[in-house]
Parts: sequence; C-alpha cells; structure tokens
Amino acid sequence: MGVESTGTITRRQSVASMAALLAQSNAAPAPGIVDAHVHVWSADTGKYPLAPGFTAKDLWSPSFTAEELRLHADAAGVRRINLVQMTWYGLDHSYILDLIATDPRRYCGTGIVPAMSDAAGPSPDQAMVELSKRGVTAFRVRGKSTRPPLPEMTRWMDHPGYGKMFAAGAKHNLALSFLMSPSDLPELDRMCTRFPETPVIIDHFCLIGRQGWFDEGEVAALVRMARHERVMVKFGGFYALGGKQPPYLDMLPLIRRLVDAFGPNRCMWESDAPMQAKPPHTYAAAVAVIRDHADFLSASDKHRILTKTAEDLFFQR
Repeated sequence: MGVESTGTITRRQSVASMAALLAQSNAAPAPGIVDAHVHVWSADTGKYPLAPGFTAKDLWSPSFTAEELRLHADAAGVRRINLVQMTWYGLDHSYILDLIATDPRRYCGTGIVPAMSDAAGPSPDQAMVELSKRGVTAFRVRGKSTRPPLPEMTRWMDHPGYGKMFAAGAKHNLALSFLMSPSDLPELDRMCTRFPETPVIIDHFCLIGRQGWFDEGEVAALVRMARHERVMVKFGGFYALGGKQPPYLDMLPLIRRLVDAFGPNRCMWESDAPMQAKPPHTYAAAVAVIRDHADFLSASDKHRILTKTAEDLFFQR
C-alpha cells in the first residue's frame, strides 16, 4: 500500500531515516586503494622509545608519522593502510597500536614476534594471538639472507618457534609476511608444504631485481611458490628494484608473470613508504604502475591488486 505524500513524515519513515544515518556513520571508509606495506615512526622518542642499541642516527629521517604518510596516501586515493613495525622499535608496538586504536577501519598492523629468543617471554604463537586482538593481523619474518646471523641449522626454520608461528597463522588466519630473497624460497616452500593453511605473504617481489636486472632462475623459483594456495605476493618497493627509476615500466613483465601464476586474488600492491616517497621516487608513481601502466590487467584485476586482496586479508575478519 502506498503512502500519499502530504509533507508529514510518518513514524516508519523517521525510523528508516535514523537507521540509514546510523548505518552511514558506522560504514567502512569510502572505497579506495589499500596500501599493504608502509613504515611509520614518531620523533617523540619519549613517548615511543627506541629499542636498546638504536639511536636517532639509525632512523631514516627524524620522523615519518601517520600524518606525513596521509599527505601522500590521500592524494593517491589510498584509504586503508597496513602499518609494518619498525625494527628500531623492537618488540614495542606502541606506536602502530596507538594508530590502529584511533581508526581500526583505516589502519591495521604487521608486527614483529621472534621465533627464537634468549629472553623470557610468551611463546611466539601466544604473542601473535594477543597482538591480533589489537589489530595486528600479520607478522614479519626475515629470511636467512635478510637477517643477522643466528646459530646455524641445516634448515633455518627448523627451530620449533617457527612451527608455532605457522600453526598459529593457520588456526587464527594470521599471515606471516616474509622479507626474503629467492635463496630463502626452498625453506619457505618446505614450511608451506607442512602448513598449507597458513597465510603467507612474500614482500617486495621477493627482492627480485635488486641487483638491477631480473634473473630467470629467481623468477621461476618465485613462480613455483604459486602451487601453495595461501601464498601471496606484494608488488612494491619499486625504488629499489630493476631500473629503479620511475615510471618503473621495466617491472611490468615481472608483474604480468606473477599475476598469471598467482592470480590477482593473491597479489597486492604496496608502496613501501617512506622510501618510495623520496625524490626522484614518488608515492603516486608507485600507484600508477598498476593503475595506469599495467594495461594487460582488467579493471577487475587492478581492483583486486590495489584493493581487494589486501582488504580481505587484513580487514575483513
């Protein structure tokens, strides 16, 4: 039955209007790009102290705060951001946790939990679960080639702490995000075979192209990791790979090869700011690689890589 328009608002219309306003106020941020990997830190070392052994001289710059980041991100249409814990904060995640608490619909985090430590503390799996309650949904692991030397083992993830991390990742849908080079892939392949349900992210194209050119053997090794259904790859760090000059068109064949292997639903874009935001590099140029230059990708593929893959993993929980 229709309601004749008389200029008077009915009770039903009023309730519907209030519900619509409430839904709008609780809505997720406007659709936009998700930056799957940035680093931020504060100049306020009183509130956010550096870990033992670090001084202000170790910082890439005095600060790169969330406010500074947003000057780049907002202009590029980025609406959600994964904050990766800085090494010089050690295991104190206070800065990124405070940012996440201010706006958990915009920010999530990638934390640091050591698989092995000489200090007393919670086991790595317990630490992962506790941090996940505060918006940290991934945990960074350094490959053997990218971390300080540790006691030698035949296989660098033989320590039981790594097994606990993979098991917790599978049980709680928490990703392990690897900073590694291709020489580390055989060991990751072994662990992914052992723990097929664990979400795994390989950062920065697995550093392929870091030497200024693309080794076919390294590319093939990364492509083989696509056989593990929960392995994903981040596309970013353009400033340090290949020709290392914007607009980074030399990265497009590698991007195409990886999208063909993994599918766009397992590829995600990252800026790796602030390094990507230092001239001659720009944040906008990193977005443009996928959005403007990868013409072999459909609009749907681009949406997956720039938004949906990271959004589903980090925010839709």
